[in-house]
Amino acid sequence: MGIELLAIGLLVAMFIIATIQPINMGALAFAGAFVLGSMILGMKTNDIFAGFPSDLFLTLVAVTYLFAIAQINGTIDWLVECAVRLVRGRIGLIPWVMFLVAAVITGFGALGPAAVAILAPVALSFAVQYRIHPVMMGLMVIHGAQAGGFSPISIYGGITNQIVAKAGLPFAPTSLFLSSFFFNLAIAVLVFFIFGGAKVMKQDAASLGPLPELHPEGVSASIRGHGGTPAKPIREHAYGTAADTATTLRLNNERITTLIGLTALGIGALVFKFNVGLVAMTVAVALALLSPKTQKAAIDKVSWSTVLLIAGIITYVGVMEKAGTVDYVANGISSLGMPLLVALLLCFTGAIVSAFASSTALLGAIIPLAVPFLLQGHVSAIGVVAAIAISTTIVDTSPFSTNGALVVANAPDDRREQVLRQLLIYSALIAIIGPIVAWLVFVVPGLV
Repeated sequence: MGIELLAIGLLVAMFIIATIQPINMGALAFAGAFVLGSMILGMKTNDIFAGFPSDLFLTLVAVTYLFAIAQINGTIDWLVECAVRLVRGRIGLIPWVMFLVAAVITGFGALGPAAVAILAPVALSFAVQYRIHPVMMGLMVIHGAQAGGFSPISIYGGITNQIVAKAGLPFAPTSLFLSSFFFNLAIAVLVFFIFGGAKVMKQDAASLGPLPELHPEGVSASIRGHGGTPAKPIREHAYGTAADTATTLRLNNERITTLIGLTALGIGALVFKFNVGLVAMTVAVALALLSPKTQKAAIDKVSWSTVLLIAGIITYVGVMEKAGTVDYVANGISSLGMPLLVALLLCFTGAIVSAFASSTALLGAIIPLAVPFLLQGHVSAIGVVAAIAISTTIVDTSPFSTNGALVVANAPDDRREQVLRQLLIYSALIAIIGPIVAWLVFVVPGLV
C-alpha cells in the first residue's frame, strides 16, 4: 500500500473509531500524525507541528471562554428573554426568534453546539407550553446556528477562510456567510410550514410568562455523552434561580459590560480587522478581572474537547499534505475529467460523513482535498467551497451529532422517541437532497 493510501486509511479509521467509541478524534489525529509523520515518513517534530493551527487554537479557546462568561453571568439569558418578549404574544414568531438568536450567537463567534445548548432547552420548553411541534423548534435552533456559523468571525468561517486563503484560492468571506445564511433560512421556512407553522401562526397568548430554565439536566447529560463540557444548570449559578426571572434577568452592571465587550469584539474584528482570537481573549480577560468568580467557572466551560478535535485533525491534514496525499487525491479526482461530478461527490462526501462525525473536523479535512482540483479553475472556487461548507454542516441535525442529541435530550419525555425517529428521517433526507441543491445553486452556475 502506498503512503498516500495509508494516510487516507488512517483518516477513515479515525472517523470510524470516533463514531463508535467515545474517543476524541483530535487525540486520534495527533497519534496518527506521530505514527505517519515520525515513524513512517521520518519527519522531524518541527515539521509535524508546522501544521498546528496556532491562530485557530487561540480563536477557539478565546471565543468559547468569552461566551462561557457571557452565559454564566446571565447576559445570553437576558438577550434570549428580550428577544422572546419582542413577539408580544404572537406565538408564530417564537420559532423565528430562536432562529435569529441562534444565528446572532454563532455569528459573533460561538460554537454551534454552544448556541444549541443554550437555546434548545428554551425552545423545547416553549414548544410544550404553546403546543408547537418539538422537531420544528429544535430544527429552527439548529439551522439558525448554522445560518450564522460562517460569519467572518465565527469558528466555521475562520476554519474555511483560513484554509482557502492559505491555498491561494479566491475567497469571499461575506459571500460564504450570506450563502450559508440564506440556504439555512430557506430550509427553516420549509421546516416551519412542514411541521405545522401555519397552525402555530393562528395561535395567540396574552402573555409569554416567565422564561423557562435554560439548562435542565438533559443538556448536561447530552453534552457529556458527546465529549463536551457539561452545561451547568442556572440554579447552580450565583445569580439566583430561573424561577426568579425578575432578579436573574435584570440588566445589571456585569451584563452591561459583557454586552459592551461583545460589541467591541464585533467592531474590532469586522471594522478594524484585528485578530479575532486576540480581541476575544482581551475582552474575556477584562470581564474576568471585573468578576474573578465568573472567570473561574468560565475556564471550566471552555470547549477543550472541540479545541483538541480541530487542532488534531488540522495537524494530521498537514502531515497528509507533506506525504503527498492531497496531490494524490487531487490527481485522482482530476482524472475523472468531469468537474461538476467531482464537486457533487465532494458535497455528498461532506454531508454523509458529517452526519456521523464532527462537521468542524470534517471541514478541516475535506476542503484541503478539494484545493488542488479547484486550482485548475474549471469551476468557481467560491461556489464549490460554499457548497461543500453548507453540505457538511446542514446535517448537524442528526441525532448522532451534538446538536441533534441536544434536541432529543430536551424533548418532552412522552415524545422523545418520536423526535428521535423524525430527526433520523429528516437528517437522512437532508443528507441526500441538501448536497444536490447546494451543488445546483452554487456550483453549476460557476462552471467555466
